[in-house]
Amino acid sequence: MSIARQLIGAPETLDHFQANAYSPYHFFSSEEWARFRADTPLTLKGDEVKRLRSMGDPIDLDEVRRIYLSLSRLLSAHVESSQLLFEQRNRFLSLSDVAKTPFVIGIAGSVAVGKSTTARILKELLTRWPSSPKVDLVTTDGFLHPNAVLQRENLMQRKGFPESYDTGAILRFLAAIKAGQPNVKAPSYSHLVYDVLPNEYKIVDRPDILIFEGINVLQSRDLPAGGKIVPMVSDFFDFSIYIDADESRIHDWYVARFMRLRETAFRDPHSFFHRYASISEEEALTIAEGLWENINLKNLRENILPTRPRADLILRKGNNHLIEQVALRKL
Repeated sequence: MSIARQLIGAPETLDHFQANAYSPYHFFSSEEWARFRADTPLTLKGDEVKRLRSMGDPIDLDEVRRIYLSLSRLLSAHVESSQLLFEQRNRFLSLSDVAKTPFVIGIAGSVAVGKSTTARILKELLTRWPSSPKVDLVTTDGFLHPNAVLQRENLMQRKGFPESYDTGAILRFLAAIKAGQPNVKAPSYSHLVYDVLPNEYKIVDRPDILIFEGINVLQSRDLPAGGKIVPMVSDFFDFSIYIDADESRIHDWYVARFMRLRETAFRDPHSFFHRYASISEEEALTIAEGLWENINLKNLRENILPTRPRADLILRKGNNHLIEQVALRKL
């Protein structure tokens, strides 16, 4: 393998990446990482964690102590440094009336890996910092093209792939956030009806911190000829996190979640997947395996996993959705 391939993170696993002398990351076991908590207070309670976690994710207060308090402390340092740099640059440029822009955190990773839980836990922890920052959370689901458009373009079987998103709308949203504009609209999405909700929006009004979560938020794009400016979504991030796990584990979590949804949300007559609630368990398992193999695994291998080396922090999960290793990009 060439040095160039080593440098861009060509190895398929973090273990190989860690052994690479050219790795841009520091690696820590979960126990080592937990020590960085220092005196960061635990501001969440057990029942709050249960409310915040996604279906099938067993995160508890112990996991919050082990992983998320240290992460909260690290992010606090990054936010403070960003604010200090903002003030220093304004003095350098003799600017006095420039509003501070939000600190944007991107969270990426496969379906069923636990991105939503991480995003919600972080939002609650960051909101409870002593400075009481305003923290908003937006997911990329609302920026998917509506099902009618995906059906017209024959993309329903590619839903979640980069081409199924309105990338222009994502870039306009993040540009408005970074420009400090008030009352920026983020489109809403319903997992029940599996579609974007027309004329329904989440209003984001000049937060101190924005968490932007989605499977492909670290996706790169082809560069144009002539040096034209073509921004990527991650250009607007101040810090990025990738939630990682072995393919086999993500597969198991995805299938288990599908089977649980069959007994819960799918039973709602308004659910897009209501038809799966009345079929046999064997038929449902076959469908879940097909959806994983033909859509989600392809998307993971082709689009999501290749973005992992672009993250500032990688949280690698082991058994039971628990973080077993943390990789932090070197400065």
